[in-house]
Amino acid sequence: MPVILAIESSCDETSAAVCADGRMLSNVIANQTIHEAYGGVVPELASRVHQQNIVPAVQQALSNAKVSKNDIDAVAFTRGPGLLGSLLVGVSFAKAFALAKNIPLIEVNHMQAHVLAHFIGDNKPSFPFMCLTVSGGHTQIVLVKDYFDMEVVGQTLDDAAGEAMDKTSKILGLPYPGGPLIDKHARSGNPDVYKFPEPQIPGFDFSFSGLKTSILYFIRDNTAANPNFVQENMADICASVEKRIATILLNKLKKAAEYYDIKDVALAGGVSANTGLRNALKETGEQLAWNTFIPKMEYCTDNAAMIAIAGYYKYLKGEFVGQDITPLARMSF
Repeated sequence: MPVILAIESSCDETSAAVCADGRMLSNVIANQTIHEAYGGVVPELASRVHQQNIVPAVQQALSNAKVSKNDIDAVAFTRGPGLLGSLLVGVSFAKAFALAKNIPLIEVNHMQAHVLAHFIGDNKPSFPFMCLTVSGGHTQIVLVKDYFDMEVVGQTLDDAAGEAMDKTSKILGLPYPGGPLIDKHARSGNPDVYKFPEPQIPGFDFSFSGLKTSILYFIRDNTAANPNFVQENMADICASVEKRIATILLNKLKKAAEYYDIKDVALAGGVSANTGLRNALKETGEQLAWNTFIPKMEYCTDNAAMIAIAGYYKYLKGEFVGQDITPLARMSF
C-alpha cells in the first residue's frame, strides 16, 4: 500500500496532499492573496510566497493524513507546465525530501493530472473517454485512452477560456481574481439578454481572442451611451458572457465526442469550477445520453490531490526519476 506525498506549485497555489493506495488522506491548499493588488499573478512574488508556504503546507498535509515523514514511500511533484520560478520551489522541495528519506521521485505533468483528478473517489470514467480541460492557460479536448495515453484532439489557437473570463472581468472593473466573480454575478442574471459572437474555427480547435475584442467594444460603446451601463447590467452581462463561452466549448466537445464515438465525457481544470459550465455540461449530457464526470470543487483548481493520484498510477508502473530532474515551464502531453 504505497503512501505518496504530492507537491503542486505550478502557479500561485502551494498545495500538498497525501494518498495511500490511491485513497486521498489529505489535500491542503495555501492560496496567495498578494497578487490581488496587481490584478494578476506576478511570477517573482509567486515563487517567493511558495517558499514561505511549502513547509507549513506539507506539515499540515501530513498531520491531516495522520502519517509521519517516515511513512512516505514516494514523493510526486508537478514538473510542468507552469511558472518556472514557482515550479522550481516545488521540485526542489520534492527532491530534497526524497533524498533525505531515500525514497523515489515521481514527476507529474500538470495537465495530465487535471484529467486524472477524475480517478479520485469512486465515480470514475471508463476508457476511452473525452475530457474538456479548461483553465486560465489551457483549453483542450483530450482523448483519454489510458491513464497516461492521452491525445489532444483540439485546443485553443490563441487565448484560453479562463483568460477570456479574466480579461472580461477586468473590462467590467471587477477585482482579481475575476473568474469566480463573473460566476457569482451570472447566477442572478439572464444569459439571453446579450448576444456575443461564436468563432467559426474548423475542426475541434478554439479561439477566444475575437470574443474578448467583441466584449471590449460592446462595453465601450454601451458605456459611451450610458456611463452606468456596466453597474446597472452587471448580472446580465456576466451571464451572457458565461453562456457564450460555455456554448463555444460544448459545441466543439459535442463534435469531438460524436467523431470519436465517445459516451463518457469529463470536465477538468480550474474553469470546471464555473457553475454555468458545469450545468451546461450536465444538460448536454442528458440530451446526448452521455455519462458525464465533473470533479469535486476542491479538485478542479490547482491542487496536490490530482498530483497524488497521478503519482500513484506512476508508482504502480515503477516510473521514477532521478535527482537530476528539472522543472519545465512548457510541457506537452
